[in-house]
Amino acid sequence: MLTKYTFTFRYLTTLLLVIALGSGRALCLADEGGLADEEAKADTEQPNIVIIFMDDMGYADIGPFGAKGYQTPHLERMAQEGRKFTDFHAATAVCSASRAALLTGCYPERVSILGALGPSATHGLHPSEITLAELCQQRGYATAIFGKWHLGHHRPFLPLQHGFDEYFGLPYSNDMWPHHPAVAHLPMVERLKRWPHLPLIEGNEIIHAEMTGEDQAQLTTQYTHRAVQFIEQNKDRPFFLYVPHSMVHVPLYVSEKFKGKSEQGLFGDVMMEIDWSVGQILATLDKHHLSRQTLVVFTSDNGPWLNYGDHAGSAAPLREGKGTMFEGGYREPCLMRWPGKIPAGTTCDELATTMDLLPTVAQLIDAPLPTERIIDGKDIRPLMFGDANIRSPHELFCCYYGGQLQAVRDRRWKLHFPHTFRTLAGKPGGKDGIPVDYSQGKIGVELFDLKHDVGETTNVADQHPEIVARLEKLASLARVDLGDQLTGQMGENVRPAGKLDAEINP
Repeated sequence: MLTKYTFTFRYLTTLLLVIALGSGRALCLADEGGLADEEAKADTEQPNIVIIFMDDMGYADIGPFGAKGYQTPHLERMAQEGRKFTDFHAATAVCSASRAALLTGCYPERVSILGALGPSATHGLHPSEITLAELCQQRGYATAIFGKWHLGHHRPFLPLQHGFDEYFGLPYSNDMWPHHPAVAHLPMVERLKRWPHLPLIEGNEIIHAEMTGEDQAQLTTQYTHRAVQFIEQNKDRPFFLYVPHSMVHVPLYVSEKFKGKSEQGLFGDVMMEIDWSVGQILATLDKHHLSRQTLVVFTSDNGPWLNYGDHAGSAAPLREGKGTMFEGGYREPCLMRWPGKIPAGTTCDELATTMDLLPTVAQLIDAPLPTERIIDGKDIRPLMFGDANIRSPHELFCCYYGGQLQAVRDRRWKLHFPHTFRTLAGKPGGKDGIPVDYSQGKIGVELFDLKHDVGETTNVADQHPEIVARLEKLASLARVDLGDQLTGQMGENVRPAGKLDAEINP
């Protein structure tokens, strides 16, 4: 029931707004009200999830982690408004396997997706695996992927069969085409026997069968425009947006708006365009007052492809790069932003992984995890929201590469087992998109103290035999669970990849 006091209050409120208009302060009052509304909405509604996933980006390739020769102001903003994770890891150091881990919360060995699936692959992510997109979909989320999929290019394995409502992008890496440097000297008819033309897919259909370099130069812009459009269309419901960029995987391409803009050549130009893309997504969230109800994660699938030299990034101060399980191969820059939830301008130095995103998001959106299967990731909400005294939930992280258990690590110590690895051995990488050959290196049983030697330069196994023994014991348990091609051991809890049925037309 309205009373005279109600009318008096409304009159005074209106008068104050009129006065404020005259002094230019009404907009400020409105903004404060919008912020309060946004805060209230963030506390009551399911959070939106945005994951921006780079390809072959090194530890030192963005401003908050020491990039030089180009600016990444929007990523700097993410760091200032969120939390920087300095000990964050992809599950392994190669494309498909890493993406399988991100979307399933499992080691690649557990879901049998290893290496990088190419155009000749007849397998992909198994339909029984529960992806991050499917968890979100079960809770009423709109879901979309704009970018590189790389978990099987045949219809049964494409994103729409794994929980995504929308898909636009490449089915695998952008160098898997007849213009690859390894076949560039051959006539086209011979090239096509090795690498078919690179397609662009929307939904389940190929919409462009033969991508060109000019087409690739537009991909970052196209992915970004699709991402912005998706947010606009779903601003009134919860959404999961996955943007796995094709860049900075070689061959590098950039649109005209960033061509020649950096001091770092083409690589720097591409990174500046990626930063622009992040800025567009953040601006769209801000525009629709969604920032305080949206978790944004920025990271990469593995480290830099070092033999490409000036077309590759930097893993400094880490050792080696993509294709190795030294820290440069799988430790990634990671930024997480969620205003009002994640403390601004903070750093987390605790061990965390891309596998942790699935169980963490499941808790955030109140989605039940499948109880009949093992999930390797951990809930890292305490690391995201807590203070510097919060410890990693990981007792052990298994450093598998291609089915080989090459190392294990805990929060501080890392133990390598005997294996070979590719290395430039101090020589420079290639130029202008043409790689040089790697050498083969060897390592034995070596222990590194990552808290004081992140570059893995000094073997301290002889000084700490008890730590070596403890990690070896844990590694033995991991081999029973997941297997190890180095020792010929089969894992007891490995699940199969999806295979094309003989009756399915690929």
